[in-house]
Amino acid sequence: MASAPSISYSITIRLQIAPGGTAVSLLTSTVEDAGGIVTALDVSPSGAGLRIDLTCATSGTDHADRVVAALEEIQDVDVHKVSDRTFLMHLGGVIETHAKHPLRNRDDLSMIYTPGVARISQAIVADREDARRLTIKRNSVAVVSDGSAVLGLGNIGPHAALPVMEGKSALFKSFADIDAWPLCLDTQDVDQIVETVAAISPGFAGINLEDISAPRCFEIEARLRERLDIPVFHDDQHGTAIVVLAALRNALRVVDKRIEDVRVVMAGAGAAGTAILRLLVEAGLSDVVVCDVAGVVHAQRGDTDESLRWIADNTNRGGLTGTLKDVLPGADVFVGVSAPDLIGADDVAAMAEGAIVFALANPDPEIDPSVARQHATVVATGRSDHPNQINNVLAFPGIFRGLLDAQSHGINSAVLLAAADAIASTVHDDELGPHYIVPSVFHPDVHTRVASAVREAART
Repeated sequence: MASAPSISYSITIRLQIAPGGTAVSLLTSTVEDAGGIVTALDVSPSGAGLRIDLTCATSGTDHADRVVAALEEIQDVDVHKVSDRTFLMHLGGVIETHAKHPLRNRDDLSMIYTPGVARISQAIVADREDARRLTIKRNSVAVVSDGSAVLGLGNIGPHAALPVMEGKSALFKSFADIDAWPLCLDTQDVDQIVETVAAISPGFAGINLEDISAPRCFEIEARLRERLDIPVFHDDQHGTAIVVLAALRNALRVVDKRIEDVRVVMAGAGAAGTAILRLLVEAGLSDVVVCDVAGVVHAQRGDTDESLRWIADNTNRGGLTGTLKDVLPGADVFVGVSAPDLIGADDVAAMAEGAIVFALANPDPEIDPSVARQHATVVATGRSDHPNQINNVLAFPGIFRGLLDAQSHGINSAVLLAAADAIASTVHDDELGPHYIVPSVFHPDVHTRVASAVREAART
């Protein structure tokens, strides 16, 4: 898919315009002819001419260079400076800490720190649970990554993963008022990760594992859940699964089908695919076939990977073999969390009437959504430039808000199902349609609804 201009590649170009010329009238048309979109034009006098800050959206760094080059060709225009707005936003990071109480005098100092703080420590010695009440632990989540599977970037390591984890922490604060801390670990050893997270866990009320590659992520999560007395949540698995289930519930309402009755074909058996599958089965799905790079997963393949063995034992009740394209005809639902361009228009046309296509590979989906919509009734992607974006941000802020409020010591499938139902129910009957099956992450109610549902589920 060709990338459209995006705010994430937005630039501001400072231009100096000679007096009395016609260059100003050419700026917008020049940017548009070069494929950009002008989003702002700020003009101020400067010496004998004009200074113009022109902001435009481009589709990438190379495209931005072409836009700037086109502006440089205009007579009487001098390009002085080009600023990448995304880089400017990340200068010095996107999060910070601050004290909740001012340090104005000796009294403040003696209560916030020594000697008064010793009384707080003694209270926690007497009852360790008081750490949730008397420290930042009650509202803190660790966002932990080793940088081995960063979305769309791959194994980029802990330093390059840091801005992604900072952004995640900013989302926690913005959508759920949770203090989240990016912890990027300079190791990809399972034992070291488990030991490190366990060692820092006293300061947190929850652990959000992020962008850790499969199959290591399965073992890390399982061992930490067994060892810690706080919720451990792998967002790449469970966050995706929750939003997929919410979207599927509403998509099935659109086509008037039930999850118990449909046949689903999935492409992708990694961390996200396995978690989606498990949650859909918990929600009542019984007829599902899963495909990976080797084709249909079935018991006779002799896979040694534990998660693939589980898939073989719990799916494909018809014992099908072959490729994705072999098993897709007649399916009610396609869910892809795999790779670009796996299926085409003919494959979707061969699906059942009222077909649902979730092509979630990012940034390039398993099929161009505009092509899929020619034959499918409902189409969803992981992209923000198409309707029905499957976005984990719909889930994790509210989930952790509910878990922290409930002072939960763990997380189970009831919590995941409650979160999915809360997201789905945010879309009312009079709003529901093929192009609106999940709410926006900026919906005023979605995060509070999820938090409330999770809080209730965690306490039962």
